[in-house]
Amino acid sequence: MINKPRLVKLLQKTISFDSQNPPGNEKSLADFIARDMKSLKLKVDLINYAKTYRPNIIATLKGSLPAPRAAKEAVLITPHFDTVPVGSGWTHDPLGGKIVNGRLYGRGASDDKCNLTVCMEVMRSLVEDGYKPRKGIIMAATVDEETGSHAGILPLLEKHVLKPALAVVMDSDDFTTIVAQKGLMHLRVRIFGKKAHGAYNWLGVNAIEIAARVITQLKIMKIPYKKHPLLRPPTVNIGTIKGGDKVNMVSDFCEFSVDVRFLPGTKDKDVMNLLKSTVASEAKKFEIIIDDLQRPFEISPKHPFVKAYVDTAKAMKIPVTLEGSQGATVISFFPKHKIPAFAAGYGSRGTAHTTDEYCEIEKLHKGAKLLEGYLKAYDQI
Repeated sequence: MINKPRLVKLLQKTISFDSQNPPGNEKSLADFIARDMKSLKLKVDLINYAKTYRPNIIATLKGSLPAPRAAKEAVLITPHFDTVPVGSGWTHDPLGGKIVNGRLYGRGASDDKCNLTVCMEVMRSLVEDGYKPRKGIIMAATVDEETGSHAGILPLLEKHVLKPALAVVMDSDDFTTIVAQKGLMHLRVRIFGKKAHGAYNWLGVNAIEIAARVITQLKIMKIPYKKHPLLRPPTVNIGTIKGGDKVNMVSDFCEFSVDVRFLPGTKDKDVMNLLKSTVASEAKKFEIIIDDLQRPFEISPKHPFVKAYVDTAKAMKIPVTLEGSQGATVISFFPKHKIPAFAAGYGSRGTAHTTDEYCEIEKLHKGAKLLEGYLKAYDQI
């Protein structure tokens, strides 16, 4: 049975560990998670892919089916336990876990330690109740989500450490069920010109001025897309810009970063070709560097695994909504490995990454009961 006081204390404990990323020192919290899961006599693995020790924690409740089948049909629940930096301006201790009017405050309270502790409490509740699943239940608590997951869920999938039949990404809020997500492309555009004295600027080629024209064209560029019921149209955002040496010199170099979000049905290579042709319309010499790429994601709201989650929530009289994510979560990494996935979670909307981040205790408690109920429902599919 889900124990509400224990759940709250667990969240306060996880918040007390500083797991800001950067710098990415999640070791102390990782050790705590591992100890907690080992106390349940679960199979627990600590897997590190970083240069420093930043282990991911894989805790498995084995299924009663024959081992190969139980593993093949296993469900994965995966939260992350790194957080964005604390920042300034807090009125509550960001590592204190203080409770005020039913809200529990702290960095990561909503993103993503509330979902981490829900998963941990659910695993404990199942074990204490003597529940024997037919299919395996895997909790993968991962690092590095806030800076690209290169030491977290990405290598765990690429190296086939995780091979479930279903993944539930525990990184949402307010009982939203994410079934669609925009693709993401982060890139740097480098424009090259020719130096000259500022008083004789006609003798040079000003890279900054070219970049300004390129940016204007990128902002009016039309990325083709098919209208999606859960997602807004594609977007282009210029995030940073730098260039030039001195005010009285013609700049021969300018670099700016671009954030592009595109919809399911649009191919990333087509977006890239459009970007290249747009830059080339204004610049003769340039370079485009892709720093990050995540393809769009969607799963049918009628998929049996999604429907079972919604039905479980309805039976418990917990309102859930099917939504699309304009941002990026690790959900988009699963289709490559032919793993059905959706995202769920119980944080408080609008508080992630903010000053005085919080989660609501009642949502935390209901979320834990819902997730436990869903895992039991999935086991019967």
